[in-house]
Amino acid sequence: MTLTRDFKKTVVERVKRDPAFARALLDEAATLFLSGEPDAARLILRDLVNATVGFESLSELTKKPSKSLHRMLSPKGNPSMDNLAAIFGAVRNWLKVTFDVRVIEAAQAGTTP
Repeated sequence: MTLTRDFKKTVVERVKRDPAFARALLDEAATLFLSGEPDAARLILRDLVNATVGFESLSELTKKPSKSLHRMLSPKGNPSMDNLAAIFGAVRNWLKVTFDVRVIEAAQAGTTP
């Protein structure tokens, strides 16, 4: 018999017991957005919102309707940069983390890091 477990439930439980995992998800979502993979980033961010702040609280923090936030972070969502910044900012504040953005210039010099 194969044991299965709902993935989203597993993520929620892990985020609640492991703050480092929550921070890693936020970092991964930001990295994916910056790397040109917005579809995967939106889904990770959606799971993180569900596991932390929740869409109703996110609505209050961002001053955006909850339904709109759900659509923005859906597989076919297309949030504006302003909305993404508001969402990332609210989740970042909720998790009490800061972003450290670094540009790797090795690619410009023709070398690999």
